[in-house]
Amino acid sequence: MTDTRTLKGKTLFITGASRGIGKAIALRAARDGANVVIAAKTSEPHPKLPGTIFSAAEEVEAAGGKALPILCDIRDDAQVAEAVARTVETFGGIDILVNNASAISLTGTLDTPLKRWDLMMGVNGRGTFACAQACLPHLLKAGNPHILTLSPPLNLNPRWFQNHTAYTIAKYAMSLCTLGMSAEFRGKVAVNSLWPRTIIGTAAIAMLKGAAEFDNCRKPEILADAAHAILTRDARTCTGHFFIDDEVLAEEGVTDLEPYAVKPGAPLAPDIFLD
Repeated sequence: MTDTRTLKGKTLFITGASRGIGKAIALRAARDGANVVIAAKTSEPHPKLPGTIFSAAEEVEAAGGKALPILCDIRDDAQVAEAVARTVETFGGIDILVNNASAISLTGTLDTPLKRWDLMMGVNGRGTFACAQACLPHLLKAGNPHILTLSPPLNLNPRWFQNHTAYTIAKYAMSLCTLGMSAEFRGKVAVNSLWPRTIIGTAAIAMLKGAAEFDNCRKPEILADAAHAILTRDARTCTGHFFIDDEVLAEEGVTDLEPYAVKPGAPLAPDIFLD
């Protein structure tokens, strides 16, 4: 009987995987011996954000996986189609899509330029939909196909809109893809979302929040381990969920979360969208 608790030999198409959470998910899959597509926009080193598609690919290979770095702006239909075609040509199919790429601006209505609105809606909502649409014909042929989107539960409490209406709408667009597609493809492709209980310590968060708050975060590895647990579950029955990372790990018997803390013992900063 095949061990379904491993991603060995599976092909994962991960957006925004050059750094942060996307890269952590990629490395966790690589340890199983997975094929990992690093689909992201960074091909040259960023002055403030470390990591490129090529450095991430090197780490994936070093961890035991096979890597395919692809320069891809998911707002561009042609680039998405080309990236998916290269993936299928290289690895023979796609088993898993991880919609990790996301744009953020925690700004109020008067402080959000429409260019920033367009960026967030283009990456978060449209990009998630475009990648799913491009990958689904291949996912439908896979043995245990999953779409996992890094987006929150749909919480209509006005407090999650009042300070950053544009970002909330853009992020919820990703979650609405999960809601709709999980029903549309139930029994064929698992479609779920995953969100952290606490803020996750990434270079982007350090830039947004400042180093002082970094100690109150958990490491990206908690989401990587939670994602691995979800992606190895039965796609026919595990669908339509808005998972929270610590709840997933508790279901797996992991209750000691201290190793995931950036600074063990420091108070943890809760993430947004969770009452």
